[in-house]
Amino acid sequence: MSYRGLIVWDVDGTLIPADLRWLRRAIARTYQLPESAVVFPPQRVHGYTDESIVIDTAVASGVRLQQAEAEVSRFGDVLLEVMDEGREELAREQAAYPGVRDTIEALDREGFIQTVLTGNLAQAATVKLDAAGLNQYIDLSIGGFGSDARDRFELTNVISRRFAERHGEQLDPGRVVVIGDAPNDVACARQAGFHAIVVTHRASREELAQSEPDVILSALEPDVVVAAASRLID
Repeated sequence: MSYRGLIVWDVDGTLIPADLRWLRRAIARTYQLPESAVVFPPQRVHGYTDESIVIDTAVASGVRLQQAEAEVSRFGDVLLEVMDEGREELAREQAAYPGVRDTIEALDREGFIQTVLTGNLAQAATVKLDAAGLNQYIDLSIGGFGSDARDRFELTNVISRRFAERHGEQLDPGRVVVIGDAPNDVACARQAGFHAIVVTHRASREELAQSEPDVILSALEPDVVVAAASRLID
């Protein structure tokens, strides 16, 4: 197989704006809480997997840990129900960031395979990317999702395994570039030996610089992203 490299996209905050409304509604419905009673722990949301966020949020909202764990298995179905009810709202409120579609298409033309590493459950990520019109060039079959492991740092191994199964060769870490928007994206990339590019959609350049990514971008522009990714893997 011949491929230029593998681009691994974060979803919320990188491809589309992050929005906790779906988690809030689904957590409230899963644990039979008023939406106003759902309290997100500020340090345990962005950059974590959905299931870990659900457990921590349920407990912070007054649910006993044992109950939180016992009922989390229902959360995925409830979340899809909530997102299906709000599909038009999702497409309107979480439209792709400027430049995202053109960047994905440009990377595809240059021979990059693309997938995602996200804390979203696989079904939720699929719905979000479909609503934003971003699923044409992204191979979700080799992605890593919050439904694969509660610990986000285990998802790089999931991607490596699925890549090898699908393409018949081991994934070369030196040819992988993670594109995210948070320090956790950089940390996750580094522990697997991947390169890391971050975009300042939510965090400042100064904050992101502390995690020492390879490249910091102020926006996703096709030519700039292709050049940066190509430089890192060549």
